[in-house]
Amino acid sequence: MKNFINISDCSSVELRAIIEEAKKRKQNRSGLNKSAPDEDKPFEGKSMAMIFEKPSTRTRMSFDIAVKQLGGSSIILNPDGIHYGKGEETLKDTAKVLSEYVDIVMLRTSSHKNLEEFGRHLDVPIINGLSDVSHPCQIMSDILTYEESNGSIEGKTVCWIGDGNNNMSNSLIEAAGKFNFKLNIGCPKKYSPNKSILKLAKKEKVKLTITSKPLEAATGADCVMTDKWVSMNDKVNKISKKKTLKPYQVNKKLMSKANSDAIFMHCLPVGRGEEVTNDVIDGKQSVVWRQALNRVHAQKSIIKWCID
Repeated sequence: MKNFINISDCSSVELRAIIEEAKKRKQNRSGLNKSAPDEDKPFEGKSMAMIFEKPSTRTRMSFDIAVKQLGGSSIILNPDGIHYGKGEETLKDTAKVLSEYVDIVMLRTSSHKNLEEFGRHLDVPIINGLSDVSHPCQIMSDILTYEESNGSIEGKTVCWIGDGNNNMSNSLIEAAGKFNFKLNIGCPKKYSPNKSILKLAKKEKVKLTITSKPLEAATGADCVMTDKWVSMNDKVNKISKKKTLKPYQVNKKLMSKANSDAIFMHCLPVGRGEEVTNDVIDGKQSVVWRQALNRVHAQKSIIKWCID
């Protein structure tokens, strides 16, 4: 049984196979309606339970459509409407029950510990739809999107601007080691990556540069990425954090430091006028809408990898 919880849990060979499978399946869907099943229907007769502790647009829609395209069905569960570590039912008991009903579980949670505990007690695979520690499905979609635009990401330079200590930056650092690309992180010292992820980066010999100078981080980049300055359930002083990150806005000046064919990515939802200006996110270098679509294709491949 294979779980998909962190990028770092998988080998480079496995991750590359997932990306190539996603490319092939997307290409083979040419001419099909959005929810029409793939010809081989590898998930036919199977179902996925999706548990959302946090609000969601892209994760909810993309996983539901991904399962449909694979020929299966999905059941969306709200923790407030089920016994999910509440009352007299533990997370272990809920996991055991779901194992009897479905073939795979996707969990979007505020607590990575919940994800790990739930996964320990499931008898079916679990996919991390987002946690406070990592966002692996999004990063796999980003790799797919980059390679559709500019070819192999190996040896290229990706620039991350903003909060260097969140789930997206964590997964991006892990991916830099697995896919062998250079990663520049431009962030305030206060929001530098945490020690545990830096320890992993050193162990995996990730080509990582961390600077408090955003223009320096963007120089020579093939891709510029950012995220909301204040994430959901971010227990910080929002006014103070936004003030600290204001110099780290992705705008035309910053994008001009990147390579001329560089692309801009954002995992969405976006704080327009905060972490990125409208002329960048709506500009020619932006691939954010294709990035959102590719969540479907990347996640289809992840699901298939888990159940194979």
